[in-house]
Amino acid sequence: MYPWFAMGHLTTFLHISNKLAKRGHEVHFILPKNSQSKLQNFNLDPQLIKFIPIVVPNFDGLPVGTETTADIPFPMYSRLRAAMDLTKDEIGSLLKQLRPHFIFYDFTHWLPGLARGLGSKSIMYCTISPAAMGWLLSKCDAMAIHRINSVKELGYSNGMRYVDRMVTAVEESDAIVLKTCREMEAKYLDFIQKRFNKPVFLADPVLPEQAQAQDDRWVKWVDQFEVKSVIYCAIGSEARLTINQFQELLLGIELTGYPFFVALKLLIGYESTAAALPEGFAVRTEKRGIVHGEWVPQIMILSHSSVGCFITHCGWGSLCEGTLSECRLVLMPHVGDQLINGKLFGEDLRVGVEVEKGDNGVYRKESVKKAVDLVEEGKELGNMIMANHGVWREFLLKEGLEDSYVMNLF
Repeated sequence: MYPWFAMGHLTTFLHISNKLAKRGHEVHFILPKNSQSKLQNFNLDPQLIKFIPIVVPNFDGLPVGTETTADIPFPMYSRLRAAMDLTKDEIGSLLKQLRPHFIFYDFTHWLPGLARGLGSKSIMYCTISPAAMGWLLSKCDAMAIHRINSVKELGYSNGMRYVDRMVTAVEESDAIVLKTCREMEAKYLDFIQKRFNKPVFLADPVLPEQAQAQDDRWVKWVDQFEVKSVIYCAIGSEARLTINQFQELLLGIELTGYPFFVALKLLIGYESTAAALPEGFAVRTEKRGIVHGEWVPQIMILSHSSVGCFITHCGWGSLCEGTLSECRLVLMPHVGDQLINGKLFGEDLRVGVEVEKGDNGVYRKESVKKAVDLVEEGKELGNMIMANHGVWREFLLKEGLEDSYVMNLF
């Protein structure tokens, strides 16, 4: 396993590693050195899943000590990809020692070449939805997608565009594994199959098994509130809001009148989350709200009986976890595949309500409150959304569904 060094990708690769280890497969998992401690507790079979920590090489313009996307703003992601490209020789030497049968990867488009030289099979494991993959790899007029696809890559990639990197990663692979099921995204799967004309396997959403949390203080904090009354908001490990969007989000949640727990990254330019809060916000909400700038045990929080609404950035993993929960889903996508995921869950599957944006493409506090109000139980739209959500939740939890997909991989 050699995933893109973003926590959402690292955890997703670890989830499928757990599923494969459960079936007796030995897994060697390459990850940044200092990230091992964050993932150790979620390795459910250390005997079969062996972590291989590496040091992220220095690259011009990349802050010293950078390991994952959590350490840098979005515009610097291409530099982290370039730094990972510099590990090619190290990874090649490692693979010669291990001689794996299969190599799972996502952004490292040069791995299939290494695999062929060893007689190994390269598997492009796509951690985004097929709907998003289809849009990102095709011509699209949406400016947010266009900007991502047009970004020139650095280093080893010799100035190729981001979309060219991704297309190469897919085209050079021996097979594609997608983290979904046909029942959810049949038409998008058919497009990908025709586009790349190679084996496409499905792994189901690969929902994580519950691991014992190392820090359950926040779960205990949620205990004090009534059933289904707490709003949980998580903006993802890769997203960093502007100060305006950060404050509008918090003010919108405050307007709902519900208790809340907000988890997001520290804003660039601020030494603490508290320093970025709206004026007077901490005093007004001290008895009913928490704003936390570090990792939290999301699955445990979503499954808590006091949590009734989940405001999500629409990362694929978070959406799957949210669908498994009984929380009402409020969709707040920001960039890249999140934009497509928001449309898939809000318009195709109709299991959540997307927060409206203004003409300038930003969210306002009133639109955040409105979306939360719309999904409330007892209201026509909220009842319809929850009914659809219930259908998909029951389907994904159906006994034997995940096993039927994972077992077909090998």
